[in-house]
Amino acid sequence: MTTIHQAGGAASLPDTRWRTRDIVVAAVIGVAFGVVFWAWGLAWAALDPVFAFAPPAKDLLYAVWLVPAVLAPYIIRKPGAAVFAEMVAAGVSALLGSQWGVDTLLSGFLQGAAAELVFAFTLYRVWTFPVLATAGVASALAAWLHDWVLYYPEVDLTVQLVRGVAMAISAAVIVAGGTVFLTHSLRRSGVLEGFPD
Repeated sequence: MTTIHQAGGAASLPDTRWRTRDIVVAAVIGVAFGVVFWAWGLAWAALDPVFAFAPPAKDLLYAVWLVPAVLAPYIIRKPGAAVFAEMVAAGVSALLGSQWGVDTLLSGFLQGAAAELVFAFTLYRVWTFPVLATAGVASALAAWLHDWVLYYPEVDLTVQLVRGVAMAISAAVIVAGGTVFLTHSLRRSGVLEGFPD
């Protein structure tokens, strides 16, 4: 959790101005995950036979698409980082030939915006694991609703709810856990010098 500096007895607001290094790091995260998204899209279709016994179980792996929405804000700690990183990732994925085409951009926006709302609720001050997990689950909820409306409107409600639970579990484990792991690894390598602990 970050330290909240006190000034005159009241907590000061965090610095919300983006530095050049913030933009660069968010963009690098977005580009890297855009390539991951594209590759994961190919793997996603290939996993169908593996999960033929229980198709909704595949959604336990869904959260790979949600990582930038939590990783970038956790590192940069500035408003807009979740949306920015997800949109860059979605854009790169679409340019590489994502099978979902321009809908990738809508999906990325919704996922980033949902996570952004959670961080905004904390005024970008609280960076504990429960907050990261909540942001990941919020992003998963946005993805779940988006996919339900566009891709699975005829699917049974029970199956949809199972999918939603699987996506939430995936978000808590892969997104929040992956964010902490990746950030600690990057800090140890020294590439995050000048960013908050």
